[in-house]
Amino acid sequence: MKNWDVIVIGGGIIGLSLALEARRNGASVLVVERGEPGREASYAAGGMLVDCAAETPCVLQPLARASAIIHPEFASEVEAESGIRVDLRDRGTIVFPRAEEEDQWSKLDLAALSPTALAVLEPGLSDFRQRAFYLKERSVDPRALTNAVLKTAKLRGVDISSGDAVTEVNLSDNRVIGISTKKTSFLAPQVVNCAGAWSGQVGPHALPTRPVKGQMLCLLAPSREFLKHVIRSPNIYLIPRSDGRILVGATVEESGFDKRTDVAAMQRLHRAAIALIPELKNAKILEDWAGLRPGTPDALPILGTTSTPGYYVATGHFRDGILLAPITARVMAQVISGRNPDYDLTPFSPNRFPR
Repeated sequence: MKNWDVIVIGGGIIGLSLALEARRNGASVLVVERGEPGREASYAAGGMLVDCAAETPCVLQPLARASAIIHPEFASEVEAESGIRVDLRDRGTIVFPRAEEEDQWSKLDLAALSPTALAVLEPGLSDFRQRAFYLKERSVDPRALTNAVLKTAKLRGVDISSGDAVTEVNLSDNRVIGISTKKTSFLAPQVVNCAGAWSGQVGPHALPTRPVKGQMLCLLAPSREFLKHVIRSPNIYLIPRSDGRILVGATVEESGFDKRTDVAAMQRLHRAAIALIPELKNAKILEDWAGLRPGTPDALPILGTTSTPGYYVATGHFRDGILLAPITARVMAQVISGRNPDYDLTPFSPNRFPR
């Protein structure tokens, strides 16, 4: 029976990026995905690479900032090797904070936009009286990025098993020896749980992850340059793609594993988009969808070693999975190879939750 050095449970952007990094370090790697790789939270994400101090928990800011810095190199590498364009954009973001948050934003070293400057940057925006700020943030197409990482991983020899859910992490003398699925079993001395919203369903440790539903809408703009910047308002965000699509998102719902969309939510998103940019009333609706973000009790990811030798966790990234994928892959590959990670992972330890 074939053995691998590392088994990664979960074929989303976190699991695939980690598999790619572990393979780069010389490990033989198997990714086991319960469905189709890249078709859960990664497929549903918006792709904003948000690392702003006003929106990122303090303890997470070093990882977020580091990941935002290395994202262009990460994207360029998988784009070149896979031949898949990931649409990494660096036009920046225009933020309209909530009224009660304006003072907090004003204290940051950010460019405040006058109404005149705002009209120059995005002529189609409504005549807003509230303050606006410009952020030098990037965005990426998560579907394209995940597909590029998947193809690159395969080209580099990462094995993929799909359509078969992991049921158990197998132990011998309290050490990992592999996993079992509904259909078969696989052998490896190291297993990393990257199963996202489903992470808590895999033993041997009960991880307090939960699914947090997010519904989104996609419009087709009148032209490819209709909207140049990501727009974030208190109600919604708009994310332009280079092909003329505009993503409108997103709800935050505690609905279990229900991924259905509903008409009322789509109508609310559509109305909010038109309130921001009136001309979007003429935009064609291309599709809508819902995804399940992996939430945790303290809204921080779960990263690092567990008390079971050979068992590791990299999950719970909530809305930051796309942003944090490159740095998660790097530090977790360091951890599973026995090296000290570049960043202190203590605040994100799997052992911080009571049994």
